[in-house]
Amino acid sequence: MHASTSPDAPGAIRVRPGTIEINADRAPHERLRVVVVNTGDRPVQIGSHLHLPDANAALEFDRAATEGFRLDIPSGTSVRFEPGVSREVDLVALRGRRLVPGLQIKEAQHG
Repeated sequence: MHASTSPDAPGAIRVRPGTIEINADRAPHERLRVVVVNTGDRPVQIGSHLHLPDANAALEFDRAATEGFRLDIPSGTSVRFEPGVSREVDLVALRGRRLVPGLQIKEAQHG
């Protein structure tokens, strides 16, 4: 038996022709491009909605500059950073107050 290739078959995916630009409504100040280097000895994979400063410590990049940002990639996808390799990635700002409590515990500043 052969699987049905009909666009009306159960489970068929129907898409409109054309291209979809993700996060098209974002202003220039809500976008950022950074270089990330995996200084570790193992691959690191970052998912689409991880607050980038909370990423694996083996990844080297300007964490302060990326506060409130995530990767600008489709939802549910990820980017893999191979050991010793640098990669330029596009980021997009989180919406709202850009706060992501609970992922990493920040040291309290005593003064």
